[in-house]
Amino acid sequence: MDKEKFFIVIDMQNDFLTGALKNDDGVQVIGYIKERLEHLDGDTKVIFTRDTHQEDYMTTEEGQNLPVPHCIENTEGWEITEELAEYAAEAKIFNKNTFGSKELAKYFEAYEGEIESVELVGVCTDICVISNALLIKSVLPNAKIYVDAKGCAGVTPESHNTALAAMKACHIHVLNA
Repeated sequence: MDKEKFFIVIDMQNDFLTGALKNDDGVQVIGYIKERLEHLDGDTKVIFTRDTHQEDYMTTEEGQNLPVPHCIENTEGWEITEELAEYAAEAKIFNKNTFGSKELAKYFEAYEGEIESVELVGVCTDICVISNALLIKSVLPNAKIYVDAKGCAGVTPESHNTALAAMKACHIHVLNA
């Protein structure tokens, strides 16, 4: 039986790119991610995550520490960026109310021993990308997990590089560093 390959796009949403938590470095990786999606082989399964908060965001622990309402469900800021929306429409999407997705990790538990590779791209390297990469690694300790540095952006270039180093230390393979 062939082993499965996955390509995961983390939180490429309007609020992280041009909205409430605007990130110019994130905008710069959109074209690269689109190119990667266009050239995936037909056997690679595509997954998107979507940071998803509710109107009560400011009362949450995250809202207390990051008091900028963002990615409120069903708002324009919550939507996947227009440049990648067609790919998201055909992909499995995990909405998550925090940095890492427990549901995404549980999804991968069913694939133990059947994974060729899991590759992650998206924003922010130092928050949601690293959180999801580590959660996936925890349920797939023997799988090849990759993060494509060229397809990621951190809150700052320094925190992006720190997150890449932390992932390397946890045996997550960093591409294009």
